[in-house]
This record gives sequence, structure tokens and C-alpha cells, in this order.
Amino acid sequence: MVSRSDGRLAGKVAIISGGAGGCGAAASELFAQQGAKVAIIDRDVDAAIALASRLNETGFEALGLGADVSRQANVRKAVAAAKEQYGNADILFNHAGTLIVKPFLEIEESEWDWLMGVNVKSMFLMTQAVLPQMLEKGKGSIVCTSSISAVYATPGEVLYDATKGACHMFARAIAVEYRDRGIRCNAVAPGFIRTPHGMRELRDLQAMGVDATEAAIALQQGRLCEASEVAAAALFLASDEASFVNGTHLFVDNGFSAV
Repeated sequence: MVSRSDGRLAGKVAIISGGAGGCGAAASELFAQQGAKVAIIDRDVDAAIALASRLNETGFEALGLGADVSRQANVRKAVAAAKEQYGNADILFNHAGTLIVKPFLEIEESEWDWLMGVNVKSMFLMTQAVLPQMLEKGKGSIVCTSSISAVYATPGEVLYDATKGACHMFARAIAVEYRDRGIRCNAVAPGFIRTPHGMRELRDLQAMGVDATEAAIALQQGRLCEASEVAAAALFLASDEASFVNGTHLFVDNGFSAV
């Protein structure tokens, strides 16, 4: 195992929203193992605290915080707590997100507003809260979780696809606006993933009559993506190894987007 002192994120402070489950948890663990002090922000506060405790028990540094990152007051409180514990952030991984699979004409206005809040507004609020810390340092890396759904539409996912399209352009626009102030912002765009979130997506799509079995997905991307593979891509974008990668969308889909 890499020691904190020689990891790829040694000496850095990372904030991860949605960091207690699925790909977010995988990233929290990987970033900590690579030397970062990690603030894990999740609406499931118990899961965030439990994951942070496990990491601390194994010699890493992590802080678990509860927040609904679609609400400004929650975001500001959590980011302030992370800063008080670790100082200004070097890395922000905007990972918090979920999905709704539903025929377009059955989507309620409240559902549209809710998913836009969780998937898109959260990135706005988290970035607006953390970016000033990076500007004080004169550098920083922001990674946003998008999806192949940003550019490849799926029946029953009009709302989800729209949120991920917004994530795509959010990352690109932040990169353009703040490049000359030392800030990088990129999006990681996974294919279908083997996480509780990802498996629920497949079940919901199949319930709508969409051919979304694992066998069907294998024809498009070989197999389901693992959470650790998304975390590894996010680590690269967050690290100094990606120092000249800015405003890009890194597809983690085993060729889905290349066909």
C-alpha cells in the first residue's frame, strides 16, 4: 500500500460530495490511500462518518460530514467544517448524484426540480463554496461526475440525460473561465456501472421494457464498469499528472462511446 507521504495526492486536501457510497466511496478510499486528507460529504451522514472512521483506523486521514448538497446552507456548513479541519482544498470531486427512470410524459415538475437539484445544482453550490479556497492557493482541480448519458440518450432517461448534459458543460465552462487562474475542471463520464445505483438503473430500465440486461450491456461496453475504475479515472484527473488536462470529458466506458 502507498504511504501518505509518497502517494499521488500527498499533502493535498480533497473534498468529495456523494463520497460515502458506490463510486464516491471508492474515490474517498483511493484518494486517502494516495495521501490526501479527505472530507467525505454525503446526505447519509452515518455512512460518511463510518467510512471516515474506517480510513482513520487504517492510518489515513478522513472526515465524514452530512449534507444535502442541493441546499446552499448545508453545503456552506460542510465546506466550512472541512476547511476548519484541513485548511483550503486542493481537489473537489463533485460526485453526488442519482437518477430517475420514468417515461417522459409521467415526469412530475417536482421530480424535474429535485433531480436537477441533486445532479446539477449541487455542482454549482459545491464549486461556488470551494473554488475561493483554490483561488487563494492559485491552483486547484475540480472533477465532476457526468455520464455517457450526457451524449447518448436512453428511453426513460430524458430527465437524467438532461442533468448529465448540464454536468458536461458545467465542467467545460468552469475550465474556460478559471484556467488562467490555475484551476482545472474536468468531467469523468462512466458507462453502466456495477454499483447499487447502477444496478437499480438497469432494473428500472428493464421494467420499462428497455433491453438493459447485463448481456445487452456487454454488447455495448464489454461488461459492467466497476466503481474502482471510475475512482481511478477521477484520481488521474484530480492529480498533478493531469496538469495539462482541462475542460475535457474522460469517458470510462470500455468503448461504448467509440462505436
